Amino acid sequence: MKSTALKLSLIPLLMFGFGFALVPLYDVFCDLTGINGKTGRVEASAIDTARIDTSRIIEVRFLANIGSGLPWSFEPLVKKMAVHPGKVYEALYRVRSSANRVTTGQAIPSVSPSQAAAHFNKTECFCFTQQELAAYESREMPVRFIIDTAISENIEQITLSYTFFNVDKT
Repeated sequence: MKSTALKLSLIPLLMFGFGFALVPLYDVFCDLTGINGKTGRVEASAIDTARIDTSRIIEVRFLANIGSGLPWSFEPLVKKMAVHPGKVYEALYRVRSSANRVTTGQAIPSVSPSQAAAHFNKTECFCFTQQELAAYESREMPVRFIIDTAISENIEQITLSYTFFNVDKT
């Protein structure tokens, strides 16, 4: 009887440990498989603009999605852009709320191919913080980025995708 009770009490403890370990395990899984390419963040003052590679052009495509439960529309103002590695660029996204109340969302970025994610760095992005929109508010939001000159010569196209998720407490 005591043995069974001891075994049963271990189950919640193991479940808690597994839940606690999910975030680092997910990060390792994403690194190994290349799923959900995470971008880097760099300070604008740390950029060496003398290292612009004008001999290369990479096409960057912009995508926008809304997760369920968020009454917004979201779109890039430019669908694609030709960029030189080492140069800072800015792209704008427009978000509109169709709710009759204040709503809050958080944008999660993803870069593909996954090999490009480590070389795609942002100096400014709406994804760094939660975005709160008033009822029926519309806003343009910038993302400033630079592609590292060390990016593979084989990469000629990168897709930057954002998905906004509802983070309202209600």
